[in-house]
Amino acid sequence: MSHVTEIKTFDELVGHRLVWRKLWGETPNASFFQSYEWFETYWQHFGKEQTLRVLVVHSCDEVIGLLPLVVRTERTRVGPVRVLTYPLHDWGSFYSPIGKNPTATLLAGLRYVKESSRDWDILDLRWVDRFGQDRMRTPTAMRQVGFEPSEQVWMQSAIVSIDESWESYWASRTSKFRNNIRRAEKRLAAMGKVEFHRYRFQGEPDEDPRWDLYEICHNLSLRGWQSKQDKGKTLAHPEVAAFLRDVHERAVALGCAEINILTVNGEPVAFAYNYVNSGRVFGLRTAYDPAYAGASPGAYLRFCMIRDSFDRGDREVNLGPGYLESKKHWATELRYSYRYTYFPGSPRAQLLRLKRLWDNRFRSAEHLAKMRAI
Repeated sequence: MSHVTEIKTFDELVGHRLVWRKLWGETPNASFFQSYEWFETYWQHFGKEQTLRVLVVHSCDEVIGLLPLVVRTERTRVGPVRVLTYPLHDWGSFYSPIGKNPTATLLAGLRYVKESSRDWDILDLRWVDRFGQDRMRTPTAMRQVGFEPSEQVWMQSAIVSIDESWESYWASRTSKFRNNIRRAEKRLAAMGKVEFHRYRFQGEPDEDPRWDLYEICHNLSLRGWQSKQDKGKTLAHPEVAAFLRDVHERAVALGCAEINILTVNGEPVAFAYNYVNSGRVFGLRTAYDPAYAGASPGAYLRFCMIRDSFDRGDREVNLGPGYLESKKHWATELRYSYRYTYFPGSPRAQLLRLKRLWDNRFRSAEHLAKMRAI
């Protein structure tokens, strides 16, 4: 018989860090975003405006799983709404319960939420890998406890699955795309000596976090084109720079960080900063020096990085959500994450539900019109 206890304060959470770390190590295909180190750092920087609700699932006096949840107020067109959701905040592509028993954890956790007093307006489980890791357990568990879910695509990520040889993968890319990369290689080589550097941290005691390499990435971010366009999206943006530096230190300690840098005559011209766990690479941030834009250093760096992942025996490279136009040529799969939302009977929740239904109908009509035009 399972039962659930709830962690509502950060001080109480610290006392469960060893349990969280143990369960994270047992989680199938766990990402760095599911680690205690990620959550602790995230909460220290962004927890002030949120309510902590981490559910600990027990069975026969043994902890079998964690369901990390937060309540935060989000602005919508129908006014502010209190949302109960996972603590990923769009930093990664996917999220799920922690531990080797995700189905039991999710079911027990949601049943507990159902029976508890409600401090939220909607339950919105986002970043669900519906056809992959989740295997439809989220909508199934929600229905079983009486939370009839509304399904919606949340985001799309470009994935390179490494289940064949590099030669087979590269041959599967279009000839036009391969020629573009060859031209980039030649243009860069004409400028001087081109070198690709990949530093993957091992999680060894007192390992050097290589702040010198991190500063290279930071400085390239300041010069990159994204620094002038995207709020909070670059490694150096004031809204997230301190947070990402702190996360880097924690990721290094776990062996979950890596830095890729491309140089020409020893001068850094592009970088890719990634999180890694169990052979799964997640691309967090990239940038290149605009002075070298004509030689496509970012694309050539990505070529070197993916080829090296094949050589290393990685399992997949997730190039991340967003900017899919530049990523889709590399991808073997464009993988969706889904959101599953339960709208209680309150007027505001129902108004939001109707608004989403209207938006979805409009988007569907627009999508069908585009398909007919192709």
